[in-house]
Amino acid sequence: MLAALGKLMSSRKEDENETFSVDQEGRLACAALMTRAAWLDGTLDKGEESALRDLMMKRFEISPEEADEILKAATADLDKSNDLYRYTKDLRDNFDADERLKLIEMIWEVVYADGVLHDFEATLMRRLAGLLYVDDRDSGEAKKRVMHKLGLYV
Repeated sequence: MLAALGKLMSSRKEDENETFSVDQEGRLACAALMTRAAWLDGTLDKGEESALRDLMMKRFEISPEEADEILKAATADLDKSNDLYRYTKDLRDNFDADERLKLIEMIWEVVYADGVLHDFEATLMRRLAGLLYVDDRDSGEAKKRVMHKLGLYV
């Protein structure tokens, strides 16, 4: 039983390091949701900007220049429209449940990059979880993992 638990924990750790196999539109949709979350408190501080870029590079195995380009395109796209549904629909249709949960965790990491959860950010996260068909419990667990990772959770 302990061996099975150890195997489960090690496979979980490997899963956390997986990258998404996503086309350009999927990357733009992910970047748009993360960018929206980062700007929701009214400012984009250096920690949030760094988190956005680092998460994009890590998950999609892209260069800093490619990440900046996608984030710039996502920001421009968000400036034209405030519609999150089209992004979440695309991701919901093309991501499996595990990938959607990993995306929620990435967005939690952006939200907590400044160390504070604002009311608007909390509302957005509940909305995104619903639109991406991630249940509240899984989103809450993702939030706890991020808080622990960032040293914000006891």
